[in-house]
Amino acid sequence: MSEEMHGKVLVFDSGMGGLTVAREIQASAPGLSVDYAADSGFFPYGDKSDAALRARLPAIAKVLVEAARPDVFVIACNTASTLALDEVRAVLDIPVVGTVPAIKPAAQLTRTGTIGLLATPGTVRRAYTAKLIEDFASEIRVILHGSVELVRMAEEIASGGAITLDAFRAAQAPLFEADGGKDIDTVVLACTHFPLIRGELAATVPHPVTFIDSGEAIARQTLRVLPQDGAAPANGGTVWLSSAPDAQARLIEVCRRFGFVDVEQVSV
Repeated sequence: MSEEMHGKVLVFDSGMGGLTVAREIQASAPGLSVDYAADSGFFPYGDKSDAALRARLPAIAKVLVEAARPDVFVIACNTASTLALDEVRAVLDIPVVGTVPAIKPAAQLTRTGTIGLLATPGTVRRAYTAKLIEDFASEIRVILHGSVELVRMAEEIASGGAITLDAFRAAQAPLFEADGGKDIDTVVLACTHFPLIRGELAATVPHPVTFIDSGEAIARQTLRVLPQDGAAPANGGTVWLSSAPDAQARLIEVCRRFGFVDVEQVSV
């Protein structure tokens, strides 16, 4: 059934993390046309102020949708979604799918009653994240750790770089060294970059845990809101950047590995 679905989806993130979501959508409905967009001119989002992101996100979303003409816009970024999903929806006239930490399924999965959440500092401090915990994990313990460094490490690994396992061990150590950290049995990867380094993270946890992310759920929701009258798919595979392509060789190379070959630039 999914292969017969028509239409075009634009998957958006600040860098290359959203490629993990694009991959899930492509796997769920190979007949769809999928483009990718990276706000390379404002990367990374995890260390930007709330005010700066609230101003940036609706503006770039509008420019990208006008250029790429998708049927659905997917914000494959926890930081952006937990801050400005409503603001982006307000300026677009197509369905917008956001990304939120997989706290609900993690709370249902845990057997120890303690889950960990790895995210960016912005997602960790966001009121939206606190509300998810209140709504779906109020009866369990949730330990949070925000790391911009893990985002940079994910981009390095995805582009073929080398980082020692000790560096991954140190980057996620605060999650397990916190009070109650020894009881964590489920870890939410609350940044779309982190599935890129799932193997490295799994290899360096101090005790066995289950990692969970939002990729499959985002893909399901994307197909759910896809207009039934979507056009027959044109050739997908374009990556849209918000900075000069000649300064983004590493990002472009990784996008090509995920099937996004053509490169276009937009101005915001």
